[in-house]
Amino acid sequence: MKTKIANAYISLGSNLGDRAGNLLLAVRGIMDSSLEIVQLSHIYETVPIETVSQPNFLNMVAELRGSTLPSPESLMARLLRVEYSLGRTRDIPKGPRTIDLDLLLYQNEKRDTELLKLPHPRLPFRRFVLVPLAELSPQLLHPVLHKTVAELLEETSDRSAVHRWTPARSARQ
Repeated sequence: MKTKIANAYISLGSNLGDRAGNLLLAVRGIMDSSLEIVQLSHIYETVPIETVSQPNFLNMVAELRGSTLPSPESLMARLLRVEYSLGRTRDIPKGPRTIDLDLLLYQNEKRDTELLKLPHPRLPFRRFVLVPLAELSPQLLHPVLHKTVAELLEETSDRSAVHRWTPARSARQ
């Protein structure tokens, strides 16, 4: 099976304020940080998992072009600046947030530092990340587990609901 060469993949999530607007502003912030977005997944509405009671999330994944990427650490620093510019605070671990940007995968790189863990350690356990990532690149190979994203999605024990979001659907709820 031929697998796609990975670029970098970012998970975006928001559950405070104008969730869709926050995602759009984060995409704009990523582009304004001189990062080239190759493609974006659809937006998905998801329930919070492993956390305190809070509103539902909107989640999506962005693929960044590998040939123009800074180092993984520089990329993470840029993502943290985008979060900060959109009012992200880290008062409650896994608490509600205007925006959350996670570096999921960066080519075949592996890191385990205080600032950065690559691939993202909870990636195989989160449907809200695997569903949009599989939409973009189902045959992408996880550099540690040596399984495709489609295989990880099929095997995950997380059975939480992940629904494609539309503004009209959200307005009816």
